[in-house]
Amino acid sequence: MSGLRARNRRVGLAMVGVIVAMLGLTAASVPLYSLFCAVTGYGGTTGVASGEGVAVGTTEVEVAFNADVDPHLPWRFVPKQRSMRVKVGEHNLAFYEAENRSDRPIVGQAIYNVTPLKIGYYFDKVQCFCFDEQTLKPGEKVDMPVTFYVDPEMLDDPSTQEVRQITLSYTFFIDEDATAALAAKSAAGATAQGS
Repeated sequence: MSGLRARNRRVGLAMVGVIVAMLGLTAASVPLYSLFCAVTGYGGTTGVASGEGVAVGTTEVEVAFNADVDPHLPWRFVPKQRSMRVKVGEHNLAFYEAENRSDRPIVGQAIYNVTPLKIGYYFDKVQCFCFDEQTLKPGEKVDMPVTFYVDPEMLDDPSTQEVRQITLSYTFFIDEDATAALAAKSAAGATAQGS
């Protein structure tokens, strides 16, 4: 009987090890996938540029702007312009507007991509609200800028040289942990003031 118990214990420990390994892989998959997409432009992930100048060509493309909000985030989030005609290589500035429609401060994080997906490698953002979490107070409305350019190298790539329309899309999600921490901090501050 003790042999069976020892074998069951080994199988149980092996299963716990498998579960822990799977949880570790799950936790690491999002950052690893994000890193892969950022390096390769896979899935329409845009590049992040240093802000260095790029030769401006005469070719123009139309950049359309899209905005979505996760249903759990009580924000209004919209582009301030529907589209822009931009010269390839030229630095451009666009704005989105966000408004917290709740009665509490909320932390949100935007994820982004461009379509067609194959152009992601050539769409470079110099500065963007999406690089950091955004905290909006109750009822607060803010403009969120993004500075970008379309890399002229897209014109030399046979798979992208025909692209003349690009859509930049953002989706805002609530950061539950950061929002809860913010609420706890506010509650602790109110308690300390009330003492």
